[in-house]
Amino acid sequence: MEEVLEILRHIKGGIYGHVMSKRECREHNIKLFTPLNKNQKQINKLISNVYFLPLGDFLTILEKLFNDDRAIELPINIVVMLVVGMVALAALVAIIPPPTKNMSVNIDNAGEQSAGMNPGNTVIVGSTIASSPFAIDVLISVADPDGYPVREANVVLRGLGGVATNTTDDNGRCLLSTDTTSGGSPVSLGPNQNEGTMDLSISTDGFYDFEKTDAVMIVRTS
Repeated sequence: MEEVLEILRHIKGGIYGHVMSKRECREHNIKLFTPLNKNQKQINKLISNVYFLPLGDFLTILEKLFNDDRAIELPINIVVMLVVGMVALAALVAIIPPPTKNMSVNIDNAGEQSAGMNPGNTVIVGSTIASSPFAIDVLISVADPDGYPVREANVVLRGLGGVATNTTDDNGRCLLSTDTTSGGSPVSLGPNQNEGTMDLSISTDGFYDFEKTDAVMIVRTS
């Protein structure tokens, strides 16, 4: 760049104070700078861009800029601000929670454990079995709005003194059992209670919690 400034200083006296047109700049470039090779395009660009400004003033400003150490700080500051901005953006993206969706839940089968399950959400229990705490099984399936299975969702069935918990499998299905061997608590009906219900709740990341009261109905028969 010192070589460029030296050449510009050399021709400074001949065209100092002259407001040049683009045509005149091109003419001077061809006449004065044709012998240059390495810096030809750079000098031509500098000269052609000052056709509206006295060249002497332009040279003075340009020389001060190149000799000012603070000019070097500008690209460094830009890089620092860019890096800080990228870090801040990454931190912001990290704390943004994933979008939540609704779950589609279906109770496929239900039944008293010893009698087996039947389609639907109703469990029919005979009076003999209902006279003491008993276990029920409920099979559910969970999907997203597009019909894809929701995996590893936490499912809880609770009511009538009974509790059953489990998580959905890779197909979005889950078997809930109030049997104590499965970690549940048995269901019981009062002496004069002929029916009752159990509530279902499901939760997992990326979805709204699902809550349904009276999801499973238990009916005593004579």
